[in-house]
Amino acid sequence: MSIDQYQNTYIQQVFADRIGGANYGKDTNIYKFEKIKRAKAAARQAFPDVELIDMGVGEPDEMADAGIVSKLAEEAAKPENRGYADNGIPEFKAAAAKYLAEVFKVEGIDPNTEIVHSIGSKPALAMLPSVFINPGDVSILTVPGYPVLGTHTKYVGGEVYNVQLTKENDFLPDLDSIPADIAKRAKLLYLNYPNNPTGASATVEFFTKVVEWAKKNEVIVVHDAPYAALTYDGLKPLSFLSVPGAKDVGVELHSLSKSYNMTGWRIGFVAGNPLIVKAFSDVKDNNDSGQFIAIQKAAAYGLANPQITEKIAEKYSRRHDMLVAALNELGFTAEKPKGSFFLYVQAPKGIKGGEAFGSGEAFSQFLIREKLISTVPWDDAGSFVRFSVTFEAKGLDEEKRVIEEIKRRLSDVEFEF
Repeated sequence: MSIDQYQNTYIQQVFADRIGGANYGKDTNIYKFEKIKRAKAAARQAFPDVELIDMGVGEPDEMADAGIVSKLAEEAAKPENRGYADNGIPEFKAAAAKYLAEVFKVEGIDPNTEIVHSIGSKPALAMLPSVFINPGDVSILTVPGYPVLGTHTKYVGGEVYNVQLTKENDFLPDLDSIPADIAKRAKLLYLNYPNNPTGASATVEFFTKVVEWAKKNEVIVVHDAPYAALTYDGLKPLSFLSVPGAKDVGVELHSLSKSYNMTGWRIGFVAGNPLIVKAFSDVKDNNDSGQFIAIQKAAAYGLANPQITEKIAEKYSRRHDMLVAALNELGFTAEKPKGSFFLYVQAPKGIKGGEAFGSGEAFSQFLIREKLISTVPWDDAGSFVRFSVTFEAKGLDEEKRVIEEIKRRLSDVEFEF
């Protein structure tokens, strides 16, 4: 039977309200990433002989370091690593604590009580609302941003309050703009720096203010830091936990997906306040049985070799330089970020004497449809598109070719800003 046929059975009537209830699957809205997927497919069909340049992919374009892969193979062959990992192995927790100290200058983290592994940071974000949110409680999220913690806040009966990230405020949330009644009801504040999608970086001064605000309002801070080690042009990696008092109010989520090209490996960790880590561990223990021990040991090898990330960051920095230069030659106002592999650019208003763009999505669809260049639009706080420098290219010459091809394709139109 097809899905449509099953919609006429009792199954359609018993879905949970949190995913749509009896109307689940009947929503005719087409969401952003599905629109991009469909537009890419249509562009490939219309222009089968033209290369589609994908600047929208939010994951690394290369495999993990050969040493990490070799370590996985070695550990996967050991019978003692075949069993459940539950809440993690001591070797990984010790490696994570040492990594925080070496790369981020975070001292005094107890690997036994203040670190627990996670199967990537996405499941950790999904579980944290179960630790804190009761019906009617509030999670504060920034937009544009990654919505998982907010989705699960709603799943357990909580509410989401959004704070816009604007260029005028360096894409940092204005904590003073949060209404007093929201702050009073809030349990969680979600932050993410270097930021997806804006590429913005936080400062010690900002994190210091976050700690003060959190203590004043008795709110838990969740800092999602998957890009924290990918920094450029002299900016040192910054951890929220390096700021005095941070461990009193929150936790930080780290992932090896972006910084070690280990997206599909699904390994990360939660670090910080020991009571939060303990509670998260209890919830986690009822959600999963831990990541494969061999993956944890391979990840520990990676954490002990942060020069792997430094090499990856050099590549992204180089690509950012080339892409920013190309876009600015075309009339955009692009600024190289100090971290992450995302470049967040304001969309033009339209084409001189031609098509108008009323949103970032309209411009993004134009780029795919007419120029076979894929980006991701963001219209939560102004009309922007996100380029990612994780495009497919083997070596410097190929990187230059891709950037030159983008410039060539966009050179035959004059954009209005």
